[in-house]
Amino acid sequence: QVQLVESGGGLVQAGGSLRLSCAASGRTFNTYNMAWFRQAPGKEREFVARIGRSEDNTYYADSVKGRFTISRDNAMNTVYLQMNSLKPEDTAVYYCAARPWGTSEYAYWGQGTQVTVSS
Repeated sequence: QVQLVESGGGLVQAGGSLRLSCAASGRTFNTYNMAWFRQAPGKEREFVARIGRSEDNTYYADSVKGRFTISRDNAMNTVYLQMNSLKPEDTAVYYCAARPWGTSEYAYWGQGTQVTVSS
């Protein structure tokens, strides 16, 4: 089992940058595929980006491709989301999630961190 704690959210102007962090507990972090999701007010939760157990295996939603970068530091049990060129439509609560290797579901979720982008 793994516990996830996000940090790094805040208020930023359009065009600005933020870096989210997700710290994971446990000794088996490197066996999990990790992802970021977000949920805007009144909308369903949507996928943002994912990363495999190695950093060369990443995938992004079209809406963030070229602006966001997901990365991980297995020694620090942490996954990051670097967000550049932020837009007001990026405003949402961002969640970190972990999917055990060999499974199809993200079984573990953090509590979320708020990102607000002002125009």
